[in-house]
Amino acid sequence: MVGLKKSLATTLFMLAVARSAFADSDQIWNFHVQNTDIFQGYPAFSAPYNGPHSLPGGGEGRESVSLDLTAGARLWPGAEAHMDGLAWQGFGIANTLGVEGFTSGEAYRLGTADPNGSLARLFIRQTVGLGGGAEDVPDDQFTLAGKQDISRLTFTLGRFASPDIFDTNAYANSARTQFMNWGLVNNIGWDYPADTIGYDTGLAMELNQPQWAWRYGFFEVPGIQNGLDAEDRYFKWPYDPSSNGPSKGGPLFEAWGMVTELERRYKVETHPGTLRFLAYVNRAQMARYSDAASILQANGPGADISGALAYRYKYGFGLNWEQEVAKDVGMFSRLGWNDGQEQGYMFTDVAYTASLGLSLNGEAWRRPGDTWGLAGLTNGIPHDEQEFLEAGGLGILGGDGQLNYGWEKIMETYYDFPIWKMIHMAFDYQFISDPAFNRDRGPVSVFGVRLHWQF
Repeated sequence: MVGLKKSLATTLFMLAVARSAFADSDQIWNFHVQNTDIFQGYPAFSAPYNGPHSLPGGGEGRESVSLDLTAGARLWPGAEAHMDGLAWQGFGIANTLGVEGFTSGEAYRLGTADPNGSLARLFIRQTVGLGGGAEDVPDDQFTLAGKQDISRLTFTLGRFASPDIFDTNAYANSARTQFMNWGLVNNIGWDYPADTIGYDTGLAMELNQPQWAWRYGFFEVPGIQNGLDAEDRYFKWPYDPSSNGPSKGGPLFEAWGMVTELERRYKVETHPGTLRFLAYVNRAQMARYSDAASILQANGPGADISGALAYRYKYGFGLNWEQEVAKDVGMFSRLGWNDGQEQGYMFTDVAYTASLGLSLNGEAWRRPGDTWGLAGLTNGIPHDEQEFLEAGGLGILGGDGQLNYGWEKIMETYYDFPIWKMIHMAFDYQFISDPAFNRDRGPVSVFGVRLHWQF
């Protein structure tokens, strides 16, 4: 009993010492929960033929469910640890195939009829203050409330989603609360490092100053195209390597992804704006489209193209803009380009992309909790990739068996509103012309409903 009392006293003393190391405003720990349910469907549309990765012409409806339990703890001054337990169930329309700017960022490429789970994020963040005044940090899913220096150096190490840090945008950044389309939530010209669920292991560094920031990230990549990575063997359940190839990463110094971003913040009169320039390079075992097309042309659709695989580099650039143009009115745009000579490996088959959108807060019509958004998106590919798809090649999301090429064009509008305290509902409509770059198919109208709550 005496030993127990001594242990308890020692523990309380250590906790008191640890607590005294933090400012009174620093939050020591937190936890949050979110749930998002999305239903999307479309009626029949013109489709003279279907391929293995086509959007079925007869119409269909699908639903997806996600649940995140997140927790964070302050380890020592400037250091935080965060984890995110993700569970999901359901499918995107056409099993998340047939549209390159896919209609739901909540539709994981690894769809499932039964609930699946993953330790999606597990990382440590260390912030080193460099002065320049202080700013408030809110309590959020992946931040602890407190204060931090405006001028600072931040390191993030572990498992997370690279778009958590790169290519963010105030008006188009989350399919759970804003636009749903992949190409509006992220720069679809960036084949960002990720397993088939959307997460990966890496290191990110950020230098923040009052008017600008610079970021750099280095990530492992899966061992096969659109596959699971090495950590999924332990962090995904149930583990099923047959569902998406073997769960392994590529050799670290042979297969990786790097990204850097420069951010400039400014004001037009009193209205804030931000411009971000992104550059990336990936190295992985990819086929060159011209080589793969030659194999398919000689041997027919479905031929084995593994002979065209080799460790290659793929690089690209992105531009991301957001601007408040009036009180409660914001505009945004993304431009993306990559060399387009190698297979899409993790996220996208798209080589060229451009988007432009508008977001309005409901304060203008006396509903400050509401948001209305409208945006357009167009995606394209170069000649070698066109020949690959014409010959029956399959991309990550597209592959109709043949191709009458045209730029894919998408318009999305949504209206999000609270129905009770922390619970929001949204209605969404997307019009898609030339899905998966094919003028023979479509147009398609996709209707969606979203229910989201979090605390």
